[in-house]
Amino acid sequence: MTTPISSTTAVPNPAANTNSSADTNGSTDGILNFTQNFNTFLTLLTTQMKNQDPLNPMDSNQFTQQLVEFSQVEQQIKTNSQLSTMISNQAGSEALSAQSMVGQTIQYSGSQAVLQNGQAQFSYTLPSNASAVSVSIQDANGSTIFSGSGQTTAGTYNFTWNGQNNAGQQQPDGGVYTINVQAMDSNGKPITATTTATGVVTGVSVENNVATFNVSGVQVPMNQLIGIVQPSSTSA
Repeated sequence: MTTPISSTTAVPNPAANTNSSADTNGSTDGILNFTQNFNTFLTLLTTQMKNQDPLNPMDSNQFTQQLVEFSQVEQQIKTNSQLSTMISNQAGSEALSAQSMVGQTIQYSGSQAVLQNGQAQFSYTLPSNASAVSVSIQDANGSTIFSGSGQTTAGTYNFTWNGQNNAGQQQPDGGVYTINVQAMDSNGKPITATTTATGVVTGVSVENNVATFNVSGVQVPMNQLIGIVQPSSTSA
């Protein structure tokens, strides 16, 4: 005689079993896990229906609700997968259309630039007047190799570093350097300065579904592009 399966037998919770699969990447693994869980659920449901106790039938409303939840999660996975594909295709189209930018000198939001021909070009903006401004350059290891004073009146200023450290030694071309601007007001409170950098676009690619400029080794997302410029700054 077949032993009846009680209606209280644990049934997979669709929300608990599909959290990792319902992501914006629409991964194949996530969809596969969902399919396996769904098939397991259907198998268990069918078995329970075949072997239920006639005197204690299972609650069909509970299983109907879970079927609906599984269907909703499945639709969400498909939607996320399609959205991810659309974003990837859009980024690819943007990168392709931006190929004409290769060789152009651009200005972009950020604090990193590559030393080329003995120069690295930056600019900084003070939102208000400062009592003191310090401008420093750091190498790829985070070590400060150059420091000096900057303009204190509110406004935007171009800054071209000549590639020399504080000892007057010329640094090799090709390195990525970071500008750091520290400003204080008359009360000794810090003022946040925004920085930009300038460089030549050497390539265009898609990084994490974002169309990105390769500016001589610095990766610049296209949404950080300010404009195409001609190199011109005040020497350090």
